[in-house]
Amino acid sequence: QVQLVESGGGLVQAGGSLRLSCAASGRTLGLYYMGWFRQAPGKEREFVAGISRSAASTDYADSVKGRFTISRDNALNTVYLQMNSLKPEDTAVYYCAAEAGWRSTSVYEYDYWGQGTQVTVSS
Repeated sequence: QVQLVESGGGLVQAGGSLRLSCAASGRTLGLYYMGWFRQAPGKEREFVAGISRSAASTDYADSVKGRFTISRDNALNTVYLQMNSLKPEDTAVYYCAAEAGWRSTSVYEYDYWGQGTQVTVSS
């Protein structure tokens, strides 16, 4: 099993930036495809970004393309989400997740989840 802990959330003004981190323990992160998801109040959890095991490929939701960047450091067992040009509609709880299979944007394909970190963007 792998345990995931997110950090780096907070309150930021529109146009600002935040960097989220997801630290893994238990098993090496390099075994997993990693994703970031978010869930706003009253909405379903949605895919934000994903990164392959070697970091050779990444995927993004259309709503964050050009503003968010996912990266990983397998030696540090950590995945990051750099969020720039934040908008109020980015406000949500952000989760990182690990998938033992192949790249996916579906919450149902992911095997392990962190507890989430709150991101609030004020207008």
